[in-house]
Amino acid sequence: MAAPILRTKRLILKALEEKDADRLFAYRSDPEVYRYKGWKPRLRAEAVDFIRRNTVEFDRPGTWFQLGIYDRDSLELVGDAGLHFLEPEGLQVEIGYTIAPPHQRQGLAGEAVREVIGYLFRVMRKHRIIASVDPENAASLALAESLGLRREGHFRKSVWNGDYWEDDVIYAILAEEWSGTSGAIPGATDHSSGPTEGGGGPG
Repeated sequence: MAAPILRTKRLILKALEEKDADRLFAYRSDPEVYRYKGWKPRLRAEAVDFIRRNTVEFDRPGTWFQLGIYDRDSLELVGDAGLHFLEPEGLQVEIGYTIAPPHQRQGLAGEAVREVIGYLFRVMRKHRIIASVDPENAASLALAESLGLRREGHFRKSVWNGDYWEDDVIYAILAEEWSGTSGAIPGATDHSSGPTEGGGGPG
């Protein structure tokens, strides 16, 4: 299946491209960004490999797919969103996101994630969407709750980050809950499809 191209009032979301490697590496290698992430690149080549691995096939159970989040006017890469299509049936999706520091606190994460969730439920007919959040990441906790995701569990020292064990908070929402509480997605203008380019990784 081809990865979609999603448009909101301020953003375009589509498959990451190798030409985005410099920009992706610039913000993903920032310690203030990767402190809450499983992927912590140290070399530009890792960003290239990340894009290649995580844009291979959209909607394949057991894989991640990484969408770039672009400013709609300038087409600058301002962040990325990872979709993990869970096995075995692929009807559940884990979602993660990253916004580059200069573009944080502008509501872009909420705008992007709301559009992605709406597409997964309304167009792809997914059953359940989950988010795995570091309990110290207050902004992501607030975002999940603002979107109507339900806090389902807090797992103590369940994630190894390469240096030590961290807690993990799981949020989730069902398709019927989204349609019943979220309604139309603000800022959404179309759901045109585009070519797939690449493969998956942690958001």
